[in-house]
Amino acid sequence: MKHMRITAIALIAIALLLLTAGCTQPATNTPAPLKELRIGYQPSTHQMAEITAMAKGWWQEDLAPFGVVNVTDKVFPSGPPEMQAMLAGELDVAYVGAAPVLSALATGLDAKIVAGVNTQGSDLVVRNDFEYTGPQSLKGATIGTFPPGSIQDTVLRDWLQKNNLTPDKDVFIKGMTPGDAVTAILAGKVDGVFLPTPSPSTVVNQGKGKIVVHSGDMYPNHTCCVLVVSGKLIREHPEIVRQIIKTNDKAVAWNLENLDEAAQIYSTKTGASLADVKASLEEWDGNWASDPNVIVEPVLDYAKIQYELGFIKKPLTKEEIFDLTFYQKG
Repeated sequence: MKHMRITAIALIAIALLLLTAGCTQPATNTPAPLKELRIGYQPSTHQMAEITAMAKGWWQEDLAPFGVVNVTDKVFPSGPPEMQAMLAGELDVAYVGAAPVLSALATGLDAKIVAGVNTQGSDLVVRNDFEYTGPQSLKGATIGTFPPGSIQDTVLRDWLQKNNLTPDKDVFIKGMTPGDAVTAILAGKVDGVFLPTPSPSTVVNQGKGKIVVHSGDMYPNHTCCVLVVSGKLIREHPEIVRQIIKTNDKAVAWNLENLDEAAQIYSTKTGASLADVKASLEEWDGNWASDPNVIVEPVLDYAKIQYELGFIKKPLTKEEIFDLTFYQKG
């Protein structure tokens, strides 16, 4: 019995010691360091900042102090498949049109827009033998553009409706990758294409089409691409999110000061013709802009348009779409 009492006392002492240790040692919820950052982008001059930052090694260099060992990027033909990859957990950051983000958020994507990337910058190009005299002259035409839910599809459909044309009844819209759309108009299989730069310049430079409307004429000052980061990255590594925005802005500033070299970097990365890239930068009506505060209303308007088009089940709120706390002017 004496031995059993000693054992019981010892067990109680150990339990008290463990309890005390639990009380005195602070609980830690420190997230694990982020070793790899995965970025999605598309082959458009809208997103040249991502490409420049990667080519210059700035992503790696700027994020290394935060524990990031490796930064990778992956190209997507358009926004919808890029958002599918983000939904599947394959991307931490995405350069992507605002409209596909809305569709993804409406179906459960845990992410937020934290900055803008560019405004406007897409063109309607028709075959040289097509007599374009205004929106009504498109009646009966077939137009190739990005898939449903993309910026280009959304802007085009909205513009047609505002001009009393019913999409897929008066004007037939075919969802395509940019490469397929360019091939289609070069082969005369569609009457026109509505694509982001530099694709319109590719068609024009091959003598197969003419630019008749800039996207800024369809929807003045419309938002196009945005910078999206995962909810996990926002919650666990806000300092990395802030640096991503700073690195993007650094690349934009460098591109503006070094357009010829930036065009060469883009051409090398994507395989696009350097002449087409340079031409697109001269003719586009776009602008690289990162302040998310100025794109809130246009993006909320996209949400309304997508709801009316039946792409999402309910209009999304500002809080569901944006996290404006990371962007800092200057």
